[in-house]
Amino acid sequence: MEFMEVVKERYSCKKYKADQITKEQLDAILEAGRLAPTAKNLQEQHIYVVQSEEGLAKIDSFTPCRYGAPTVLIIAFDKNNTFTYPGQKYDSGIEDATIVATHMLLAAKNCGVESCWVNFFDPDEVAKAFHIPENEEILTLFDLGYAADGTEALPNHFSRKPIGETVTYI
Repeated sequence: MEFMEVVKERYSCKKYKADQITKEQLDAILEAGRLAPTAKNLQEQHIYVVQSEEGLAKIDSFTPCRYGAPTVLIIAFDKNNTFTYPGQKYDSGIEDATIVATHMLLAAKNCGVESCWVNFFDPDEVAKAFHIPENEEILTLFDLGYAADGTEALPNHFSRKPIGETVTYI
């Protein structure tokens, strides 16, 4: 797929087939995250792959937003291994994990896998249930799978503001 086609066609899938994605697809998605740039190349991300019935049932107990996806990624970062920017207001943790996550979302679409970025959950509960180390903070969950028949982007997905409303040259 051409890059702009991937960007245009990727949407948040809300209903998945039960069929598991292939190992090759998952490996390509994870590799895209591994290759993503991070501040000072700290690579503070940690990705947890949930595919077992037990693990998916745990996810379901924390959010209604799995939508039947056969794979869920827990995207976290080591909050003790971040770069603090000048002014001491921000560090690279959320930023870097978001870059990693975005690379994986786009790679999923490129591989023929649909996805959904999920933030409707309590990260502390998920961390406890999956024994995520205390030094790691969960950024998001990702549903991954094949769209169920008839599933498509929400009606407003392709509606975009003109670039002049979102970009200002100064």
